Amino acid sequence: MPSILNPYLNFRAKAREAMDFYQSVFGGSLQRSTFAEFGMAEDPAESELIMHSQLTTDSGFTIMAADVPQRMELKEGGQISISLSGDDEAELSGYYDRLADGGTVIEPLAKAPWGDSFGMLVDRYGIQWLVNIAGSPPPQAG
Repeated sequence: MPSILNPYLNFRAKAREAMDFYQSVFGGSLQRSTFAEFGMAEDPAESELIMHSQLTTDSGFTIMAADVPQRMELKEGGQISISLSGDDEAELSGYYDRLADGGTVIEPLAKAPWGDSFGMLVDRYGIQWLVNIAGSPPPQAG
């Protein structure tokens, strides 16, 4: 089995909601476990928080996430950016549009100087996404 690199997102009591949203964007299979299921809740209020969740999509994406209990530090937003890239314009622009719903567009998805289409946004959960759709390189000055 090859090594795999994937994002692991941390939330404050929003992991369930965020992962349901990401599943609505990307599809795929979502698994989750609560702190109670593993006897890890130190406070009854933590019982239904997500200790670990994993979304695995048909496109080969894997996103993991968890809730950070109140007793632990969590720095909100700006901790991670997730980059989606490829050449399937319909698929990637669809992801971009769905992620932008309720979020903030930083760079509209448009033709970039390097010949690809590129866009950047922050979704409704404070996660920054970069989407790059491969295109034709610009002609070289000669």
